[in-house]
Amino acid sequence: MQLSELIKLGVETLKEKNIKTHQIDSEIILANLFDESREKLLISEDKVVSKDKIKYFKEMLQRRARKSEPIAYILNKKEFWNSKLFVNSDVLIPRPETELLIDKLVSLYKNKNPNILDIGTGSGCIIISLLEELKESKGTAIDISIKALEIAKKNAKKNNTFRRIKFEKKSVESYFNKKFDVIVSNPPYIPSYYLKNLMDDVKLFEPKIALDGGNDGLDVIRKVIYKSNRILKTKGMLALEIGNGQYNKVSQILKNNNFREKFLVRDYQKNIRSILSTLDENY
Repeated sequence: MQLSELIKLGVETLKEKNIKTHQIDSEIILANLFDESREKLLISEDKVVSKDKIKYFKEMLQRRARKSEPIAYILNKKEFWNSKLFVNSDVLIPRPETELLIDKLVSLYKNKNPNILDIGTGSGCIIISLLEELKESKGTAIDISIKALEIAKKNAKKNNTFRRIKFEKKSVESYFNKKFDVIVSNPPYIPSYYLKNLMDDVKLFEPKIALDGGNDGLDVIRKVIYKSNRILKTKGMLALEIGNGQYNKVSQILKNNNFREKFLVRDYQKNIRSILSTLDENY
């Protein structure tokens, strides 16, 4: 069987299950199978595929078709910033919106060496990406999930930032006695009642603990802001990712806790998705 035939099989199988990304999903699985880029894959569609690879492809295809399991979990891989990260269902899949936040922070601190705290590190995507760019910086990554921390450590080792990151199993409330130049967090921000309305590939596979932001979606965001007020240096930066439509409420919580808004980061639909603010005790 040729590559072109396998791609067609993949597209038809996933289309039948109403998976909108049927074409790209089929190509990504096959590109991973041959350990090459999708672009290279598509110019060699007449390549004959071995029986073992066909079997593997069909198995991966069925996992995607059965319950819409995310491609990143099927392949245990997600490209993010300049890295290929290991991911599984113990951590949230890194999103493109978070790369926009990293881009802003890198532009602000490219000639500096801030000490960074990453609250709720998950896969480690934020702290690892920042330290890859800020070569003289060090960081601390905290999470309440020991499984998530193990994945973050694995990714840090793979991307040569492990020695500059301190990993700790802690909640944000229990963090004391240290001051940081930058605190960054992509906390859970989806209201509890809305979780049942999420797409199946999120609802059935991604860790609820990384999604559930409480009754109004702001429970963890409030905790991050309250604690940051105490462990961020004066004039230090809090970079907070938020849900679509949460800007006004979060902005007020920040203001009430002595934070001065400095920058807004919008997603690809022009929605405000991150707020960068500095701690100003006189504000």
